[in-house]
Amino acid sequence: MDAEPFAKDADITKVAGLMADATRAAMLTTLLDGRALAAGELARAAGVSPPTGSAHLGRLLDGGLVTVVSQGRHRYYRLAGPDVAAALEVLARISPRPAVRSLKGARQARLLRDARTCYDHLAGRAGVDLLDRLVAAGCLLDRGGRYDVPQAGEAMFLRLGVDVPEVRRARRKFAPSCLDWTERRPHLGGALGAALTGRLIERGWFERGQVRRALRITDKGRVGLETLL
Repeated sequence: MDAEPFAKDADITKVAGLMADATRAAMLTTLLDGRALAAGELARAAGVSPPTGSAHLGRLLDGGLVTVVSQGRHRYYRLAGPDVAAALEVLARISPRPAVRSLKGARQARLLRDARTCYDHLAGRAGVDLLDRLVAAGCLLDRGGRYDVPQAGEAMFLRLGVDVPEVRRARRKFAPSCLDWTERRPHLGGALGAALTGRLIERGWFERGQVRRALRITDKGRVGLETLL
């Protein structure tokens, strides 16, 4: 069978090669919480010197996996978009998990399983449970790989401060299903998932912890979600 048409469809080797390096993989994973970080912070997260970190970031920038934002004399790096984050999440699902060799590592793993950001939307047990509750309450309709929002759902989201018609105009998928790499079940992704997560954090229902990407539901959040749904 002639494989040439498939080989020309997409050259995945360049992107795969960039992600395959341990230092660059650590940097990309660190950026999975959607925030922008300075080169020095990313170098420390990857355990390399600042010059080495800058060289790796240059390769990621040239490869289109990260973007840079300049503020005065400072430069901050972030993932190039949700497609890069999705690719990293898929790789996490099919990759072996590292062995936990310390109490600190076990605690960090537990916190990430409980609640975390998947780029800019809620993931972990909290994200999966929230999606289940939204579907059970009729606020989201499962369309097999994506979700629709009925009128009752629009009203609920608006009470949280999420304008669904406005979110639909975003230049990304509206409400896709995102398979959670720890729970192996879907959580809500896309523009709606991002808008919802942003409002939950702004309201103080979830807060960021000391472990990067980890979120913690607050007492206010538990009460708020019970009242809302």
